Amino acid sequence: MAKPSDNDPSRLDDAARAGWLYYVAGNTQDEIARKLGVSRQSAQRLVSLAVSERLVKVRLDHPIAHCMELAARVKERFDLLACEVVPSDPEAPNSVVGIAQAGAAEMERHLKSSHPKILAIGTGRALRACVEQLPPMDCPQHRIVSLLGNMMSDGSATAYNVVIRLAERVNAKHFPMPLPVLARTIEEKRVLHNQEPVHNILELARQADVTFVGIGGIGDDSPLVMDGFVARDEARALARAGAVGEITSWIFDRNGELIDGHINDRVASAPLMPNQTNPVICVAAGESKAKALLGAFRGKIVNSLITNETTAELLLES
Repeated sequence: MAKPSDNDPSRLDDAARAGWLYYVAGNTQDEIARKLGVSRQSAQRLVSLAVSERLVKVRLDHPIAHCMELAARVKERFDLLACEVVPSDPEAPNSVVGIAQAGAAEMERHLKSSHPKILAIGTGRALRACVEQLPPMDCPQHRIVSLLGNMMSDGSATAYNVVIRLAERVNAKHFPMPLPVLARTIEEKRVLHNQEPVHNILELARQADVTFVGIGGIGDDSPLVMDGFVARDEARALARAGAVGEITSWIFDRNGELIDGHINDRVASAPLMPNQTNPVICVAAGESKAKALLGAFRGKIVNSLITNETTAELLLES
């Protein structure tokens, strides 16, 4: 059997995967060899080929065939505006490595626009990882607005607030929402939203040219529970009510419909707006996110996705 040449598409795919594992995920050549099922010498040659073929820059610059095929299928299956799928680390399928770089690249594309834009931003680990991958930029023409409050109920800052860090990194005017994520009562929420600064922020969010959000599942290890917003018994009650996921703390069911009552009555975040024509980009990966993503797609809460191979395959198996 003839040995594949360096220009063979499958050989370049292997080189791109090796380049991603080495330069993005930080694997050693021994680890790459084990994960790809090749010798250490072959792994070394694949990494060298990725460099010589200019597949690797700061970010991986190669359209890996399998990822592109998955992205096209997810986009068509769920009627999305856009979908990008990055390689998964076989031993860390829930890692934000890779989607963070892709998310940063998409943010950078919008921030490079000379035309003033409003970027609306959610919160969470994935989005914060995206911001950490952004290069310093000078973007005074843009406005960056938070979709949800930046305070816990005791007044302390939330752990994964993104807007302030993003604005500092790109020198843009920013509008953090000076509210708790959850109001104590429905009446308190009404009073908070009637404040003029908050009303202005909510209007900016409504006008956003592009929106970036994370997503969480519902369960004992969900972000809402782990970050202290919802007790475990509350999360279990939500699951019994049909909840499958949350975006900016809004809880929704398998069809993307908001769950009546529960904490949704007290969520102070900007309203979710289904059927948007502007991009609403969800950056997420992991088995725990799959059911939530399916609900968000069915309810047209998000219309674009940045994820990894493992998550894309789970979505297509549903």
